Amino acid sequence: MELLDWIILLSTLLFIVLYGTFKTRGSKNIQEYILANQSTNWFTVGLSVMATQASAITFLSTPGQAYHDGMGFVQFYFGLPLAMVVICMVFIPVFHRLKVYTAYEFLEERFDLKTRTLASVIFLIQRSIGTGITIYAPAIILSSILNWDLTSIIVSIGIVIIFYTYFGGTKALNITQKQQAFVIMAGMFLTFFIILFRLPEEVTFVNVFNVAKIEGKLELLNFSTDFTETYTLWNGLTAGFFLMLAYFGTDQSQVGRYLSGKSIKETQMGLLMNGILKVPMQFFILLVGVMVFIFFHFYQAPLHFNPVNTSKVINSEYNEEYRSLEIQLKDLLNEKKEVTQIYTGQLNQGFENEMLEEKLVTLNENEVQLRKNARDIITKVDSKAETNDKDYVFIYFILNYLPHGIIGFLLAMIFSAAMSSSASGLYAVASSSAIDIYKTYKPNLSETHYLKVTKYLVIFWGIICILAACVITLFENLIQLVNIIGSIFYGTVLGIFLIAFFFKYIKAKATFWGAIAAQILVIYIYYLDVISYLWLNPIGVFAVIIIGFILQTIFNKKNRT
Repeated sequence: MELLDWIILLSTLLFIVLYGTFKTRGSKNIQEYILANQSTNWFTVGLSVMATQASAITFLSTPGQAYHDGMGFVQFYFGLPLAMVVICMVFIPVFHRLKVYTAYEFLEERFDLKTRTLASVIFLIQRSIGTGITIYAPAIILSSILNWDLTSIIVSIGIVIIFYTYFGGTKALNITQKQQAFVIMAGMFLTFFIILFRLPEEVTFVNVFNVAKIEGKLELLNFSTDFTETYTLWNGLTAGFFLMLAYFGTDQSQVGRYLSGKSIKETQMGLLMNGILKVPMQFFILLVGVMVFIFFHFYQAPLHFNPVNTSKVINSEYNEEYRSLEIQLKDLLNEKKEVTQIYTGQLNQGFENEMLEEKLVTLNENEVQLRKNARDIITKVDSKAETNDKDYVFIYFILNYLPHGIIGFLLAMIFSAAMSSSASGLYAVASSSAIDIYKTYKPNLSETHYLKVTKYLVIFWGIICILAACVITLFENLIQLVNIIGSIFYGTVLGIFLIAFFFKYIKAKATFWGAIAAQILVIYIYYLDVISYLWLNPIGVFAVIIIGFILQTIFNKKNRT
């Protein structure tokens, strides 16, 4: 990075933070601090909801996911539009009618304080861990790529988030997230067109799709009914639907965004905007990853994108073996460049050369094998090393192949995404613990007192999230880790809410114990590793409902005897 990159990076982030804090300083009461006096228009609601979900993990991991595995990940979001419709029809009218600060207040109205507290505690556990991951994700990758101190990055991001969340509340989040959403999408579009511009002249946009299709990167739909496969059409429409319904309908980090809407209609319009735009947005981010894949047909890519792992191998006894693989990859990529140029040139003349298509497929398979051999060597050097380098592909491309100035802007994009989702998570756990725990057990105090407590809890949970970020270790893929943690807990909470909405027969006691039993069951099934993690969501939902129904029947029989 050069001085220009630093100037653009820091000035972009400082403007977002200081502007948002200045415009929203001085909340006078808990209503203004948590719900922004319910004055948010539909467009801001929609952008805030989108920015909350689109963390730095989205923009670091998703292009790498497409680079390695293609566009199939988009199926994960196919259940989202339907989930938005259900939330607009069922959840939002109830939340607004009851004038709740958090989603979990409704559960006390329907059940009792014990059930509300249980749902809130489950949320606090999973969201504090999830927020730690959203802070950790950009920090670990930037640390390894830029040789920055990991702890310093984590603490810096955490302090900035605590600062503007503490002073501005929901209004600060809404205002800064609009700016962050602009920076994020501008960065992705900029990257897309820079790649397109830097491809050889004979490689048109249509040719990009032709080559990507041949090498298996454009397989959007997987009709497999194998429950162990994660990204299939059926998983997205069913299990993905339950995950999205739980996340947007019961997770306070999202509920808090749209409870600040001016009216039921404005809130519904904001969520429907998210439902319409989210799948195309994810499609585009994945497409950028495919573009990076095509880009490396013409420019040298490393054997392994994680520089920390590469450094370990080079300084080990396996150095020569690894260097040999690097030479083989260089020769292979040179051949792939030649074949791709000839093939695209012939496509421009209206001729599809099947022999060259087969050659591209073979070269791609050989490249995949070389990278697998590299990961095997890394494992020999360090058996605990995370050999999956999907999270490093996009940042490697940014730092090594984009012009200075653009690098600074795209790093600002990554930090903006980290700040946006992390601030929403932090604010959600602070407001939930203040309203659902503290205010519930210490009622009838002044609004000023509760406002101070909520702000203090922002600092407390901010420190907790920073500490969580400092102890998290890399998983197979960061975006997958976030969804796994959510899937372990979301089903149980969603099950409680669905009972509250649709199953009047099941009362508080049966729901409470049914939820505890269901949560234990979900954790056990995850431990067995016999099914895709997405299915933990509907399993949790139906377990709560079925166990709750059985328990309620038992309790009713006991009461009659």
